[in-house]
Amino acid sequence: MKADIDVAIIGAGFAGIAAAIRLKERGNTSFVLFERAGQVGGTWRDNIYPGCACDIPSPLYSLSFSPNPNWSRTYSTQPEILTYLNDVVGRYGLNSQIQYNTEINRTEFSSSTGLWTLTSKTGQSTTARVVIIAVGPLNRPSYPKLNGLDTFMGKTFHSSKWDATYDLTNKRVAVIGTGASAIQFIPKMAPQVKHLTVFQRTAPYVSARNDRAVSTVEQQIFRQFPIVQKAYRSMIYWLNEVQGFAFLGNKTFNKIGTKRALNHLKKSINDPVLRRKLTPDYTLGCKRVLISDDYYPALNRPNVELVTDGIATVKPNSIVDKSGHEHPVDAIIFGTGFVVGGVIGTMTITGRYGQNLFDDWLTKGAEAHYGITSSGYPNLLFMVGPNTGLGHNSIIHMIESQVNYVLDYLNLLDKAGEGAYLDVKPEAQQRYNDTIQQKLADTVWASGCQSYYLDSKGKNTTIWPALTATYRKATRQANPADYDVVFSKQSSPAVPC
Repeated sequence: MKADIDVAIIGAGFAGIAAAIRLKERGNTSFVLFERAGQVGGTWRDNIYPGCACDIPSPLYSLSFSPNPNWSRTYSTQPEILTYLNDVVGRYGLNSQIQYNTEINRTEFSSSTGLWTLTSKTGQSTTARVVIIAVGPLNRPSYPKLNGLDTFMGKTFHSSKWDATYDLTNKRVAVIGTGASAIQFIPKMAPQVKHLTVFQRTAPYVSARNDRAVSTVEQQIFRQFPIVQKAYRSMIYWLNEVQGFAFLGNKTFNKIGTKRALNHLKKSINDPVLRRKLTPDYTLGCKRVLISDDYYPALNRPNVELVTDGIATVKPNSIVDKSGHEHPVDAIIFGTGFVVGGVIGTMTITGRYGQNLFDDWLTKGAEAHYGITSSGYPNLLFMVGPNTGLGHNSIIHMIESQVNYVLDYLNLLDKAGEGAYLDVKPEAQQRYNDTIQQKLADTVWASGCQSYYLDSKGKNTTIWPALTATYRKATRQANPADYDVVFSKQSSPAVPC
């Protein structure tokens, strides 16, 4: 049985677009990008809150083979990143191979045919030899469970579903959460609202961003001499890579990073009581380290209050904290991030034995070989899968490493012959993931704090516990010894298996 397409890519964010470009350059023309929305961009399409920007410098937060010399700031904003992604799609002629407004909610493998059947929310079915899951982890908002929230009569929304039609002017607003999104939109809305109450559960480490505009002279140099921008990108990458030692068990680097963050706090906040509330009580890096130049100044404003007592209950027009103080509010904005630990998705993925991938992951924790392939799910490859997230460098570097692996996997698959599929050996996957968890035990992520890196059972299924250069080296090629070559029941093996 011949597949409708050779490769199906689910998701048209950075990862899906990178995979599509490299497939096209490899000579694969039989592929389709399935995108649930009406345009590309993923998280950079969905997150439109005020101040939304990247926390990785612009030259590094772009595809290495498609640099952008026109970034207007050293840290690019959401609109610019989305424009960049749309430009890349146009430049590489991908629009004809993107199927928009198509949400795949079921993917099932057939041992009989050796193919995957993808079914959309509307019931449309497509068969593919290979499936690349590139939906990413930052797409499912996390909401706290608050007593009485259902009685609240005002406006509520999550930062990732920002309601731009709601006028915040002169409103009494509560922001719940002080993570990466909240520290970006709080400074933008603070001057606009009548009163802002920020509910902080845990104080984050915040370092200076040192953001600035990129001059037209710099842009011209980057356009005329691409090698200069390439060298600049490389410099930023290695500076970030060195800072990664602070998270990987090097106490000296961790102390340096901690001192920098606390000095930034001391310089920014004069009130000793407020400064004490904003001082973290855990090891730097155990939770995501944030960067901002304007978050702390926003908390100094007379119309902004930081509450650290926790929320007891929500009333129709107010929030009562656990010390008994009642805070009148007209709107509640959740800056509580995303469901990341566990990488549990809403899609149903059924493997070669009829098992469900996300049920497996709920039972034993999310696992994949190099975060890319999972035993029992042949010819299924993940981008930004389990334990490939970072705390110190650009995820784009990891994505490009994964694409290298995917292309070599496809080379192995092609060599195996028609009707073949590759299934990572359970012992190879187990050996790899045992090593990952052992390495994590010596890092800051195992120092005792509760973070979104951990799943419900306390297992870190999110972070890559080494330098990105190590991952790049390990994923240059797929090791044939890690895979079983299996043939579908409808085909005859070209070689003994």
